[in-house]
Amino acid sequence: MTRTVLESKTKTVVIGFDEPFCIIGERINPTGRKALAAQLEMDDFSTVEKDALEQVACGAQVLDINAGAVFSNKMAEDPRYADNNFVEPPLMRQMIELVQTVVDVPLSIDSSVPGALMAGLEAAEGRPLLNSVTGEEERMELVLPLVKKYNVPVVAISNDDTGISEDPDVRFAVAKKIVERAADFGIPAHDIVVDPLVMPVGAMATAGRQVFTLVRRLREELGVNTTCGASNISFGLPNRHGINNAFLAMAASHGMTSAIMNPVAMPKTMKNVEDRLGELRALGIEVPEDANFAALRPLLGMASDAELIAERVARLAAAGIMVPDGIDPAKLGPLLGIGPKTGVASEETLSIRAADFLNSHDPSGTNWIRLNRPAAGGSGGGRRGRDGGGGRRRRA
Repeated sequence: MTRTVLESKTKTVVIGFDEPFCIIGERINPTGRKALAAQLEMDDFSTVEKDALEQVACGAQVLDINAGAVFSNKMAEDPRYADNNFVEPPLMRQMIELVQTVVDVPLSIDSSVPGALMAGLEAAEGRPLLNSVTGEEERMELVLPLVKKYNVPVVAISNDDTGISEDPDVRFAVAKKIVERAADFGIPAHDIVVDPLVMPVGAMATAGRQVFTLVRRLREELGVNTTCGASNISFGLPNRHGINNAFLAMAASHGMTSAIMNPVAMPKTMKNVEDRLGELRALGIEVPEDANFAALRPLLGMASDAELIAERVARLAAAGIMVPDGIDPAKLGPLLGIGPKTGVASEETLSIRAADFLNSHDPSGTNWIRLNRPAAGGSGGGRRGRDGGGGRRRRA
């Protein structure tokens, strides 16, 4: 049975057909996150530390580290900062060294820059995942020797010199080519985790079924584990989380063994804005991924957190509960169900753990219970009747 073994200094994570679905946290990535890139440019790694701790608390077993930051100010002063080959290697090393001091999970070293991959491999303790190699000849010649030298597993992405094909048979052929070339370097199939590439279902109606079919073929014909960028399936659609939830559970039931995703719940107010932006994109309106949510909410007819808090306080007053004027809204908001909440597992994470439970990959329900216990408040959550369901017992 295929087992891809990842290690940190103290912890081992196995990706496998009979193992719980492996969640690879994607948050430590400055691409499209201007605020994070600006912090990194100032040698401020506080968000990296926060993201590492929060993702692990919310169920990530592996953390992906990407150092693809754009240092605009430094670039103006020194043209070398316009070159990723100059920026990424030292930044990758710094990020990995920091993350390893705050969490003990294995890491995924994510870069298209060979020097950054090398720097990450030198800094990482244990046996990290290398992300990634494609079917391009030049890329295989650069990355596969590193995989062999450091004896690490690698993500194989199913595109090559011709780009990303919409034909699933072509994507399978690319994956097969990478597995065969890896074998020439003495790299076993169990150390290759194939990303069959998820297309947006809004643009290609068969995208979901394509992935499920590919995952089955990759498992049965090549004997490899699989992963994906889970959120790609819902790009441009409203209520992306609803699509992601169903996709991840279905992918797991078809044999997918891991996903690169955000395990942390998005604050409700932000999620509402994202859904609204998805509707705009569905109409062909371009909205940048790093758009300022706070600034957009009023334009989308959505109240600000401050306005929502004021409304809730007025309702409390009408019910006879007076809230003193001096209370900090930032502390009051979460108590009223408004504003960001940290350390809460995302709906996607919960759907994966439910699929694990139902597929007998979490026989005792340990992971499901652990992620849901805080919300249950120790009482099981919600009303319960004699049958534990809050109502009359029904026959199956």
